[in-house]
Amino acid sequence: MISTSLIQAAAEDANPLVPNLWETLVVILGFLALLAVVVKFIAPAFEKAYQDRRTAIEGGLSQAEEAMAEAEAMKAEYEQNLADSRAEASRIREEARAEGAQIVAEHKEKAAAEAARITEQAQQQIAAERQQAAVTLRQDVGALATQLAGRIVGEALEDDARSERVVDRFLADLDAEQSNRTGAAQ
Repeated sequence: MISTSLIQAAAEDANPLVPNLWETLVVILGFLALLAVVVKFIAPAFEKAYQDRRTAIEGGLSQAEEAMAEAEAMKAEYEQNLADSRAEASRIREEARAEGAQIVAEHKEKAAAEAARITEQAQQQIAAERQQAAVTLRQDVGALATQLAGRIVGEALEDDARSERVVDRFLADLDAEQSNRTGAAQ
């Protein structure tokens, strides 16, 4: 009974709001042990993971910045090459236009020279044909005039020298009459 009465007496003395000293001491020692394990093993592992992740992110950012700078440089180079290509294409087009204009001018000049040559040749041919027609016409007119004069006079004018004189006189009279008409018309 003593032991029950002691437990009852101790139970009556104990205040439920005041924690037991031994319980508090065990909880504090457990907390300190847990804190030591966390500080010694877990916190460094978390810190290492944090530092690794931070390094990876910073490395990734620096690599991304480098890649971005390289991409910008490549873009600038591409744009410069594109501008150079466009300028070169423009220059080539202008050269082609100038060359085309020169070729057209050369062909026009050749065509004009050919036209002048053909015109000159045609004029020479016309002059030759006119001369030939005049000679033929003189002969035909002379023969007709000689026949006509022979019918009018009543004797044959078979003598070549006489017939040529008659024809020449007749043609001279025609030329004089034609020049009088031309001079009067103007």
